[in-house]
Amino acid sequence: MKKPFWLAFLAYVVPTFATGFVWHLVAFHDAYARLGIYRPDPIIPFGLGSMLVQAACFAWAYPRLFSTARADWRRSAAWTGLFFGGLSWSFTSIAVAAKHPMSSVPDYLAIETAYTAVQFLLVAPLMALAWREARTP
Repeated sequence: MKKPFWLAFLAYVVPTFATGFVWHLVAFHDAYARLGIYRPDPIIPFGLGSMLVQAACFAWAYPRLFSTARADWRRSAAWTGLFFGGLSWSFTSIAVAAKHPMSSVPDYLAIETAYTAVQFLLVAPLMALAWREARTP
């Protein structure tokens, strides 16, 4: 595998794990507890495993969907955030709200939508920069 793939892989895993851990288990822990949706003892290796699969898929798909030309990295980052963020939101927010009991679907969607926005505001430019480096001499 190419170096940009692994950089993009890390560009997804590192900020996603860090923000996910702080967001879900520290900063908004009480809000999630009130929603009654998550188990009291999360299985962190499962969450990390899920992130590793997502990172591999997104890092592989990036150069097939978005420009890796140096001059296009900002536009590619914006499209990455919209496309990958929207895809992620569909299976981490909407599908979860549809399947799991919780005290407030609107509250859950609000907090998870905010998380996904923050996540991809961090991840998308980092992935674009990782793949932009594929075109440097």
